[in-house]
Amino acid sequence: MASGEMMALYAANNICKGIKKYANTGGVRLGGIICNSRKVDGEAELVSAVAKEIGTQMIHFVPRDNMVQRAEINKQTVIEFDPTCGQADEYRSLAQKIDGNDMFIIPKPLSQERLEELLMEHGLMDA
Repeated sequence: MASGEMMALYAANNICKGIKKYANTGGVRLGGIICNSRKVDGEAELVSAVAKEIGTQMIHFVPRDNMVQRAEINKQTVIEFDPTCGQADEYRSLAQKIDGNDMFIIPKPLSQERLEELLMEHGLMDA
């Protein structure tokens, strides 16, 4: 899971390094990246671009919604708190995509330089 923020993508790339390291001995694979939106400009496109370069997919873009905070305050999941809201539907869609996913890969982590290039190409970092 990542967002379109630099540190989240840096962390996702590091997780890919760990998956690659243990892929042959432990059978670990990457099924994709879930974008947990932080409402960063061009976020879906950036996360998709990073996923593609790593060799995977963005499984789902989860939009930011204050319903999450309302549910948390009430010590419930979004689906428990309001099963009819749009955010509940987003989580149901995400679950279906995870359950139906058949793309499991050994990722190709990006170099720090390439990650920064992608961030610049998508306007997140200054050149």
